[in-house]
Amino acid sequence: MMNQFEKAQTEYEKFPEEFTSIIISTVSKDGIPNASYAPFVMDNDKNIYIYVSGLATHTQNIHNSPHVSVLFIDDEAKTKQIFARRRLNFDCSANLVERETEKWQEIIDKFQIRFGELISTLRSLPDFRILQLKPNTGRFVIGFGAAYNISSENINQLVQITKDSLS
Repeated sequence: MMNQFEKAQTEYEKFPEEFTSIIISTVSKDGIPNASYAPFVMDNDKNIYIYVSGLATHTQNIHNSPHVSVLFIDDEAKTKQIFARRRLNFDCSANLVERETEKWQEIIDKFQIRFGELISTLRSLPDFRILQLKPNTGRFVIGFGAAYNISSENINQLVQITKDSLS
């Protein structure tokens, strides 16, 4: 029988699979915050890839400051307690995936599989680009008193939050 930590770890591993888009938070060169969203794909190392227009505010912000916060959060309709919605956030560093490289082709194929024919159209638009959001740290909250840190040392492993880790 799994203990509470093992259950949380299993839930963490599956949680992002419940989503097709993420909420992203960026900051302009003038320090103005911007909240937005983007469809995504994720690899086994929890790197998140977004395919976005260069004209979008969040893309311009990422170009000026590559620090991005992402949020996966349960739909309000699914939650039993609005103050304790399950959520996962990552603080990420963003990097451009150069167009027409092997990596770009691999990621665009994942987008095509996940999102279908629209990706064929978006591929032809020169302002669309793939950004890799590499998680540095994070936190997974699954309820009251059930929060776990995620460290850059092992992004796939939860770390129990203790009184000592809060300071």
